[in-house]
Amino acid sequence: MEGMFSLEGRVAFVTGSSRGLGLEMASALAAAGALVVLNGRDAAALERAAAALRARGRAVETAAADVADEDAATRALDEVVARHGRLDVLIANAGVQYRHPLPEFPTEEWRHLLDTHLTSAFVLARRAAGTMLRQRRGRIIVTASVMGARVARPTIPAYAAAKAGLVGLTKALAVELGPGGVTCNAIAPGYFATEMNTALVQDREFSAWVEKRTPVGRWGRVEEIGGAALFLASDAASYVNGHVLFVDGGLTAAL
Repeated sequence: MEGMFSLEGRVAFVTGSSRGLGLEMASALAAAGALVVLNGRDAAALERAAAALRARGRAVETAAADVADEDAATRALDEVVARHGRLDVLIANAGVQYRHPLPEFPTEEWRHLLDTHLTSAFVLARRAAGTMLRQRRGRIIVTASVMGARVARPTIPAYAAAKAGLVGLTKALAVELGPGGVTCNAIAPGYFATEMNTALVQDREFSAWVEKRTPVGRWGRVEEIGGAALFLASDAASYVNGHVLFVDGGLTAAL
């Protein structure tokens, strides 16, 4: 197993990585030796995240772009490939959340959420695939969710639909790209105490429900997502393809 988790010499592009789960996944890849490109809409936030990683000796670059904008997203990815001559790992993690009762859910928010989560993953995977197939090696990882991938809750129909779509996309990419040495897998987090979930974490009633509903009895900590991303990006997962890895404290295993 020695060296199987090393990413030395590899280049990774991680969307939605200025904070939260995306930043933790990027950090794990950088700690394993990859040159990691952080992506997000807020250039200042990206630079703060990058500076913190560089202070720990990590090789990090930034690429500010809104992945819901196809031209901007593909241009950012193309620039990375042009600069480094390769792309080994793509983590499609960018996301937003809108919560409304179904009769009040605006169509424009539905479309924007699907564009951010699902369409961007398709667009970037399509672009990355050309480079990875030429290399005869690549790892595409998408951030799904227990919501949509296995279960659902009220007021988040767009989110659940997008995440279910990502699971289907994962399987489609796995079977099409696998013969060329490129694998595609999904990570499906449960309830993590991220900035996106701040309001839910601070809701005592909801937090009590999460703790009761999750077999390990607590919210996930952001640092608990990095190992899953590193595994799927590494040679240790060379025969793992089309898989959805639930990182949910047992939530989806329990009634």
